[in-house]
Amino acid sequence: MKVTAATRSRARHFAMQAIYQWQMNGNPLHVIEAEFHTDNDMSKVDTEYFHELFHGVAADKSALDACFLPHLKSLPLEKLDPVTLALLRQATFELKNRVDVPYKVVINEAVNLAKKFGAEDSHKFVNGVLDKVAADLRALEFNAARS
Repeated sequence: MKVTAATRSRARHFAMQAIYQWQMNGNPLHVIEAEFHTDNDMSKVDTEYFHELFHGVAADKSALDACFLPHLKSLPLEKLDPVTLALLRQATFELKNRVDVPYKVVINEAVNLAKKFGAEDSHKFVNGVLDKVAADLRALEFNAARS
């Protein structure tokens, strides 16, 4: 399958849902991933990217949380709604590990998912936090885009 913006978007969509499920029930990653492949039409999904996001977030959760925690305005992780937390972790993973994906794309995709699945106005919060994370993790790219 050819990797396109659409197949990547669908990968992010399903990865966010898988991360959410993992956060909520703690089932093993391979079980959740198998359920997604069984229960969803993955023919138009970049499944390698889905796998990378899902497993990458799970493997690096603490380090990812540390990247955005300073930007939560002293809001503890436990107070974040689970969808927002999943989106912040996923997008932070991309910002940290996928420098081939422009930071604006990462943020835009996360904001769109927050609009679709998050609490009311969570997209504004996600946008604000990720903008600060991008400034930290992608300073050169971020500053070049701002000048």
